[in-house]
Amino acid sequence: MNNSELGKVQPLQLPETAAGTHTIFISDLLLDMMIGVYEHEKDASQPVRINITMTVKDHLGPINDDYHNVVCYESIANAVKEMVERQHINLVETLAENIADICLAHTRIVEAKVKVEKLTAVTNAGSVGVEIVRKKKE
Repeated sequence: MNNSELGKVQPLQLPETAAGTHTIFISDLLLDMMIGVYEHEKDASQPVRINITMTVKDHLGPINDDYHNVVCYESIANAVKEMVERQHINLVETLAENIADICLAHTRIVEAKVKVEKLTAVTNAGSVGVEIVRKKKE
């Protein structure tokens, strides 16, 4: 190919297959649960506030106002509720990781930001806890 022919080369047009993303969230999910490393935390539940922000791949094609074409935040919230009801968890870090795992198990969720707050653990503090961000491994 000579120089005059190079100027006529056009890039190959590929079909659009990559989806954009959007964010869904669950704010201020309040749960009473068994959490903590101290003996008094193993005998009684305590209030925990959970905030989850998820980056979700857009549905390819129109949503058509159809529930099956979106990620259901209620199913994520219910999975979190079921998990905390099943077991005592020592650390807020473990709880946050478990919640991120629940989110990232969904095929369209690519990132989860999870904030876990214990509301009564430290006197004179509104809350204490941890916030993590986890991305799906590719």
